[in-house]
Amino acid sequence: MSRIGKQPIPVPAGVEVTVDGQTVRVKGSKGTLERTLRPEVTIALEGQEVRVGPVNDSGMARAQWGLSRTLIANMVEGVSKGFEKHLELAGVGYRASKQGERLVLAVGFSHPVHIDPPAGISFEVPNPTNVLVKGFDRETVGETAAKIRGVRPPEPYKGKGIHYKGERIRRKVGKTGKK
Repeated sequence: MSRIGKQPIPVPAGVEVTVDGQTVRVKGSKGTLERTLRPEVTIALEGQEVRVGPVNDSGMARAQWGLSRTLIANMVEGVSKGFEKHLELAGVGYRASKQGERLVLAVGFSHPVHIDPPAGISFEVPNPTNVLVKGFDRETVGETAAKIRGVRPPEPYKGKGIHYKGERIRRKVGKTGKK
């Protein structure tokens, strides 16, 4: 039995969930999300909650059960509250700014790096060394934050680069001089 899968997903006020076979459509104040789930699970809308169950007792059905429940729960949370990822820039002269909707990064290259937001994603720059990625689709928010981090990942000697807030960078000892 999946501990996660057997929990019902409560649907908050202002969120509308429709189930059409294996397709789940969630509409809320932030936007609309749609996902088609695997045939190994059943989705049922019971009053103000969604229940997910396995079709049979196969390994694949049990594996997809908890995953499908979590995906639907993330959709419901995303259209009601939204998601955000915090990124920090560490390094001398490393800074971020916005030009319209576009994010502009100066991270030690000879040119600034421009990143356009995908649909449903917005960038905030509270100060030049912090970037906030916001959106209602958890997958797209994480993917966009990873793309920004991938421009200049943190290096292990001085810790310079772009990293998630709270991320611990494993530091290496540099080379020692001749004795």
